[in-house]
Amino acid sequence: MKWFLDKGVVVLGVSTDSPSAQKKFKEKYGLNFTLVSDKDKEISKAYGVLSPRGTALRTTFIIAGDGNVAHVFTKVKPDGHANEVIEKISSLGLVR
Repeated sequence: MKWFLDKGVVVLGVSTDSPSAQKKFKEKYGLNFTLVSDKDKEISKAYGVLSPRGTALRTTFIIAGDGNVAHVFTKVKPDGHANEVIEKISSLGLVR
């Protein structure tokens, strides 16, 4: 997480879980970034990541400073994913 902070990268997690469920999840895994509750599923619908079951699919969007989506990772697996994101952000030249 330090790399992201040092580079001025904002990290947000979005799920269709309630804020209380997210709080438990965040505490359980020691997450140190903001989780956004998308209970009404509007964010998930807008980004096209709502599964047929009504949950958000594990997807990572890299959004450039101009607001455009620079890259999308689908079917994200948590292990090692932060390093994938760091490599992609660096290769796109999106950080100082």
